[in-house]
Amino acid sequence: MIEIISENPQFIVFNKPEGLSFHSEAGEGFVVLAEKQMGLKLYSVHRLDKMTSGLILLAKSSEVANRLSKLFEEREIQKFYLAISTRKPKKKQGWIKGDMTSARRGSYKLLNTNDNPAVTQFVSTALRVHERLFLIKPHTGKTHQIRVALKSLGSPIAGDQRYANADEAKMEERGYLHAYALQFDLDGEEFRFVCQPDKGERFISDECISQLSSWQKPWELFKSS
Repeated sequence: MIEIISENPQFIVFNKPEGLSFHSEAGEGFVVLAEKQMGLKLYSVHRLDKMTSGLILLAKSSEVANRLSKLFEEREIQKFYLAISTRKPKKKQGWIKGDMTSARRGSYKLLNTNDNPAVTQFVSTALRVHERLFLIKPHTGKTHQIRVALKSLGSPIAGDQRYANADEAKMEERGYLHAYALQFDLDGEEFRFVCQPDKGERFISDECISQLSSWQKPWELFKSS
């Protein structure tokens, strides 16, 4: 069973497990499993990479899906992610901006140009030895944006077999990227959802849990400019 964070007549908020493809993979993608679980036709409005756990919305009608998709496209939905790296970043907080382009074997890389840049804002803090926790707000929605952004800082995500050291990544329990919070308005009502990760030894360490207690309202931690 996929954990349900919230449900109303318009949409359902799920906690997607890590390691589960969003679209069907041998008939067992996240959307297919969610539809089977709920006994409903559900409509996707955004997606998460296979390695990423956490908050994801599925609409109950195409009309609501169109409206939510438009909010995502117009950046009216604030998204916040958590990530852990075992590498010290070049800077501890700030912005990562740059165009992204395709690299080898389905990967992407960040360029120094800013014609149509991926824009990512973040803060970070030390946890245990050789372990850093990031709270990230993407301002754009490029494929692999956060994973590429952290690699560009010299802090690839622990367990990311595409962008981190492959041998080290394979030793991790999971890829340490989690969709942590969502905040938006719909029909005059404000929605705020927070979902703490519950899988992966690094995410459930005492040090990480202690830090997350002060990040319960991430929308208050970032300035928009």
